[in-house]
Amino acid sequence: MKFSVPDMSCNHCKAAIDNAVKEIDGAASLEFDLENRTVAIDSTRSTEEIAAVLKEAGYDSKPV
Repeated sequence: MKFSVPDMSCNHCKAAIDNAVKEIDGAASLEFDLENRTVAIDSTRSTEEIAAVLKEAGYDSKPV
């Protein structure tokens, strides 16, 4: 699944998102595109669960 994360702008943002997702799915893999402010996430969790954990980490997101 792929998310647009408009407030993601640096490596600190990437680390925060990576840590948040891996707290609920340790086997998740994430691929970041800072230029386009998107993250592709391979996870067994639902889109809604991932969006909720991103929100908890302080990042608004929407599936793309």
